Amino acid sequence: MLCRSLEVDGSLRGLRQAHNASVSISNIGVKRMKTERPVNLNLLVFRFPLAAIVSITHRITGVILFAGVAFALYAFDLAVASEQGFVAAKALVAHPLGMFVLLGLIATLTFHIVAGLKHLLMDFHVGDTVEAAFYGSIAVIVLTIVITGAVGVTLW
Repeated sequence: MLCRSLEVDGSLRGLRQAHNASVSISNIGVKRMKTERPVNLNLLVFRFPLAAIVSITHRITGVILFAGVAFALYAFDLAVASEQGFVAAKALVAHPLGMFVLLGLIATLTFHIVAGLKHLLMDFHVGDTVEAAFYGSIAVIVLTIVITGAVGVTLW
């Protein structure tokens, strides 16, 4: 086709016409993509399933635990440094804010461990259906509350 157009016309105009003809032939049957896409998604409008919320919360608790290690290491270092340090660490944990932070870290650790066990079971294809994931997420939440409550009552 390209050679014929050059033979007939012998100019660049014939070459352009041949190229345009081949492009239009190659685009037959190609559907155009929808270009009306949302510019700004409001994530608060979406309703996520409970399993997705538990999975996202599992990741968030991992970050919180990483930051919470600083408090735990500070209290541990204070407690093992000397007798006065132990008394100061005991007073730090006995303070309502210290108790709240410690209980929050315990709840975060408990949730992270239980949700991690759920994810581990799902890696072995135990409970990886939609219905099982929902009930597994409920179990993670209930076990977190029960274990955190038991540890909190035991400590205080």
